[in-house]
Amino acid sequence: MKKDNYIHPVLFVLTIYLICFSFRALEYLLFRTDQTMFGEAFIHKLLGILVLGIALQYVSFKWSEIGFTKHAVVKNILYGLLLGATVYLIAYGTEFFMQTGRNSSPSLNIYVTSYAIDGNQGMQTGILFFLFSIVGNIINVVMEEGIFRGLFVRLLEAKNSFVKAMVVSSVLFGFWHIAAPVRSLLDGEISPMGTLFTAIILVLTTGITGAKFCLLTKITGSLWMSMADHF
Repeated sequence: MKKDNYIHPVLFVLTIYLICFSFRALEYLLFRTDQTMFGEAFIHKLLGILVLGIALQYVSFKWSEIGFTKHAVVKNILYGLLLGATVYLIAYGTEFFMQTGRNSSPSLNIYVTSYAIDGNQGMQTGILFFLFSIVGNIINVVMEEGIFRGLFVRLLEAKNSFVKAMVVSSVLFGFWHIAAPVRSLLDGEISPMGTLFTAIILVLTTGITGAKFCLLTKITGSLWMSMADHF
């Protein structure tokens, strides 16, 4: 008998979330791996995958039951990459024509950068930085999709509708991203009002994105398309 039949889904989800967020806060405030040559806060993501594995053992779930299925893996990954590329094409195309309309001369460069709330930092073109970026983002999508769209939605759907599960998962995913502006506030880089404004924007935009990933997971019956699009 699976333990999800008698655990409290919301309390269990919040417990896992707080554990993972504690690791995230610790890395952002102490280790600051994203400000190093790695350009990615990946340590708490690795710990998050470990927490996910332990949680699955506790509720007696298989990895396939939360979306890591063996069905149509390559097809869904390709669909996810195509969706992500299409959105980028539309976004960059729109920006290109806006800049052209302002008599600018836009160009496209490919490089690895560190993310910051006030803009991207650095323009690295070495192969090692691209490898760091690829590996870091694979770790990122396995952890975040596995927990937010896999475990959380699976648990919450046991006693709630998919829409409610999606809303809770997406709200938590939105607040997951306030670590960066809070760190910038503590470092004196932005004002309290700037922090509040940035946090609100991040919660809204990443929350909506999280809902999209939930829908992709629901439509395909696996995490592969949402992982590829997220990547």
